[in-house]
Amino acid sequence: MPRIIESPTIIESAGNKPKRIEEFVGRVNSDQSDVSVARMVSPPGWTEPGQHPKFMEITLVLKGELHLDYEGGECDVSVGQSVITYPGEWVRYSTPGSSGAEYVAVCLPAFSPDTVQRDN
Repeated sequence: MPRIIESPTIIESAGNKPKRIEEFVGRVNSDQSDVSVARMVSPPGWTEPGQHPKFMEITLVLKGELHLDYEGGECDVSVGQSVITYPGEWVRYSTPGSSGAEYVAVCLPAFSPDTVQRDN
């Protein structure tokens, strides 16, 4: 039987500025460990610590631009584009532009503070 998710749960974010994380599906909002789906709203100038997550992350940019540093390079992900990062890869997300960004993140398995493995 289909299950309606009435509303997201707001999750605390990491980084130098507050970022809004709305978890629709995942460990907190729907008690699912296999996948998480969250909408992110990042302010201009936001950056988070680097990480070596134990999950694959698929990110779809809806507004603004997301910057991604990775071992060996960097890239910008614009509106309508997606980026996939794989378990064990070092990555760092930021929104250095003047408009920030809005994006959807899908993590397989679901995001967990225990599996994100942020840099110290």
